Amino acid sequence: MTSSTKHKLRAKDYLRTWHFWLVHAVAIGGVALSGWSWNGFLLAVGLYYLKMFFITAGYHRYFSHRTYKTSRIFQFILATGATLSIQKGPLWWASQHRHHHKHSDEEDDIHSPKNDGFWWAHVGWILVPDYESTRFDLIKDFAKYPELRFLNTYHVLPPIVFGIALAFIGGWPLFLWGSLVSSVLSWHGTFTINSLSHVFGSRPYNTSDTSTNNILFALLTMGEGWHNNHHHYMNSTNQGFKWYQIDLTYYLLKMLNVVGVVWDLRTPPKHIIENRPKRPHVANEEQIIKRAA
Repeated sequence: MTSSTKHKLRAKDYLRTWHFWLVHAVAIGGVALSGWSWNGFLLAVGLYYLKMFFITAGYHRYFSHRTYKTSRIFQFILATGATLSIQKGPLWWASQHRHHHKHSDEEDDIHSPKNDGFWWAHVGWILVPDYESTRFDLIKDFAKYPELRFLNTYHVLPPIVFGIALAFIGGWPLFLWGSLVSSVLSWHGTFTINSLSHVFGSRPYNTSDTSTNNILFALLTMGEGWHNNHHHYMNSTNQGFKWYQIDLTYYLLKMLNVVGVVWDLRTPPKHIIENRPKRPHVANEEQIIKRAA
């Protein structure tokens, strides 16, 4: 399919994704009719960051890039927690993201603001039917787990159960703020990385795409806003390379590493951070010195 037809939104694309827009409408309308609640807002923000952690630590840094290791049990917990954000299953999410990195800002990139504008990169690409299928050829390493395949197929089950539980515990207000509002926030918080993090910010590394670093987006997405860092070296668990680059997801993963839940967290080598060619191995330098002596 050519880019001229691939990256085009039609009226029927909005209609076929009515459920996506219904959640927005009910969330906004519910707050307007029920009235503002600071307790509800704090609940929504708290659950937003919980969902964001699972998205960035699970779907992104683990399933998409395998930047650390964990057990099969916690792997499933990460995947289940991430489905609460209603961003489809782990295999779908990670396979689409791997494709994005392979073609970032090129013609085949599925969400490039450079090529197709803000709206397409932010939300348009998820409205069309072209990208609904999981790219299993790009996620063979995790597709071998039957529990992940099940969760990938039935990814709506955890958020439905979670929503029902909130409604049962606290009625409409808890469901409104804890499920609907937090989901809308987590959608657009995540989407800013696809759209705005390729437009606004600094570019300390001259990558082949338009990725940028932005502290505001980093705070909103628990470290994902250091996007230029990430595209410079995607194999790192931490995306904030410098001490002052706040990366909340990495801090939490470090805590989980201390108690043995995750391990082998990968960090960028010094030459990557300093953006210079890799130096010869230290042992070789020592041998040269000894021979010279």
